[in-house]
Amino acid sequence: SSDYGDKVSDPSKAIEVQKLPGMVKEGDTLKAIVTGTVKSVCQKKGCWMKMDMGDGNTMMVHFKDYGFFVPKDCSGKKLVMEGIAFLDVTPVAQLRHYAEDAGKSKEEIAKITEDEKELTFEASGVIISNE
Repeated sequence: SSDYGDKVSDPSKAIEVQKLPGMVKEGDTLKAIVTGTVKSVCQKKGCWMKMDMGDGNTMMVHFKDYGFFVPKDCSGKKLVMEGIAFLDVTPVAQLRHYAEDAGKSKEEIAKITEDEKELTFEASGVIISNE
C-alpha cells in the first residue's frame, strides 16, 4: 500500500464509507477513519477524488490544506483515509443563481426551494491499497 499526507492513526478502526451519511449532522463535523472505493479522481493532478457511496451517489474528498495529491490512476482502488466529514450546504439563492446562469426557465428556477446538502470529506491522510 502507499501512504499520502499524514499517517493514518489506526487503520483497523476504519468504518465503511457508506455509514457516514447517517452519522453526520448538519452543522457538525465528524472526525473519522473510513474505508471505501475510489470512484473518480481529478485528472489534472489528483487534487480531489470522489468515493463510491454504494447507492449511486458519490462523496467529494478534498485534501487538507491541499497538502498532498493522490495518483490519477487510483479509480477503483480500495483505500483507508482519516479526516473530517461534514455537510457542505449550497443555499437556495446560490442554486437559483447557477440555474439562471445555466439558462433555466423562471418556472424551473422557482422550483428550487431547498438548500442542497452534499457530504464532503477533508482527508489529512490516505492509504491506497496496491491491489
